[in-house]
Amino acid sequence: MPTLSSADPLLETQVFWDRHSIKVFAVLLLALLAVAAWGGYRFYTERRNTTAANLLTTAKTAAEYQKVVAQFPGTPAGGSAYLLLAEEQRKEKKFSEANTTLQSFVEKYPAHELKGTARLAIAANLESLGKGDEALAAYQRLAADDPQGFSAPIALLSQVHILKEKNQVEEARRVCETILTKYRESLAANEATRQLRLLKPPPSADTPTAAIPTPAPTVPSLLARPPDLPTAAQTADVQPAAASPTATPAAQGTPRKWRPRKR
Repeated sequence: MPTLSSADPLLETQVFWDRHSIKVFAVLLLALLAVAAWGGYRFYTERRNTTAANLLTTAKTAAEYQKVVAQFPGTPAGGSAYLLLAEEQRKEKKFSEANTTLQSFVEKYPAHELKGTARLAIAANLESLGKGDEALAAYQRLAADDPQGFSAPIALLSQVHILKEKNQVEEARRVCETILTKYRESLAANEATRQLRLLKPPPSADTPTAAIPTPAPTVPSLLARPPDLPTAAQTADVQPAAASPTATPAAQGTPRKWRPRKR
């Protein structure tokens, strides 16, 4: 005798819907709200970015760049405004203020593609402030933190003239050799090659120096000093020699009488 199955798919679906319909509607509603919120956020972000970009294109002064930074933080235009503001401050010789602006940019835009450029500018401003050791350390950190970035060879090359000023010639040579080894295809390689030619190694203390021969006197040098001549006082003291008694009248200077010649 056939047995009847107690599991009816239609009945189970009806029972499930009756029990969980409210939850299903709630999940669908949340999904729709999330999509709407995402779309609204995208629309708001794009519109905000567009407004910030338009405002940045009309900005020309430090105050106008500061306005973009204050009104549109977190936008691409806001990040660019930080860099332009720092450049204006640098033109006005406000190097400390420019570094404060650049440091804020680095902290608020850690993934920005121009972060390395900002760090290079910080080190350059330290040089302008006369802080050579701090600038050298900043260049070294940048080259070590981002060795694959485009700013790494520039940071290395910027160390060379500081090391030359500190008379650390051997360290400067090693930096140039590092550029030619790791960044041969970069624009800094040509300048590194030129600097390496100028950086001659200092002479070793153990290397004996050749004695410089004394040049032989030349003919003009021998004739440069005339022979010593007697002075006027010396010639005045010289008396004429007495005439010899055996000397002839002609020799003694006595004139002879003229006598007619006999024919």
